[in-house]
Amino acid sequence: MIRVVLADDQTLVRAGFRSILSGEDDIEVVGEAADGEQAVALAHEQRPDVVLMDIRMPGTDGLEATGRITTDPRLAAVRVVILTTFDMDDHVYGALRAGASGFLVKDTEPMELLHGVRVVARGDALIAPAVTRRLISEFANRRKQPAPSPRLNALTEREREVMGLVGAGLSNDEIAARLVLSPATSKTHVSRIMTKLGVRDRAQLVILAYESGMITPGWMT
Repeated sequence: MIRVVLADDQTLVRAGFRSILSGEDDIEVVGEAADGEQAVALAHEQRPDVVLMDIRMPGTDGLEATGRITTDPRLAAVRVVILTTFDMDDHVYGALRAGASGFLVKDTEPMELLHGVRVVARGDALIAPAVTRRLISEFANRRKQPAPSPRLNALTEREREVMGLVGAGLSNDEIAARLVLSPATSKTHVSRIMTKLGVRDRAQLVILAYESGMITPGWMT
């Protein structure tokens, strides 16, 4: 069972998401929060698999709440998905950098919402990867020339190659096909890279790949 906390200051928004999620046999909504402070408290109390977090809330907003959840070792298994009205929102990039596993636009289709929750609960991939890559590329372009991260020195050449492909948005199967590997080997490489770099999930690998200069916007085009 995937346990979800909903955090949004609009009651009707929470009710809509609850209605969609509660209709699934494998998903349970275990709490609702009207602001970031309540979201953090519920994360500690319920230890959900996923927090759907509105980025703009009064008081403690979604950005601060995300950072508090993702940096707390006691909540290492909790994944945060940002809810936003506009996909090209500066705050979304900040939330991804703070440890969010991805984001969804609030008017997303119900099936996309359900798929996103399940994917993030597994820790397998980004939410709406094409849009997420576009957003990361947009804001990465605004940053100064990135400096190579010394953290990457821990990676082998093959692992650097795999990380670059993760940053470009390829799935494990797509990476396997490109590098002529088995899907299991591709998945093992990705897991080992995340362990070496101390990142929570693939979203953080994408951020690090851009910010370290490993890849640049348009690298695969």
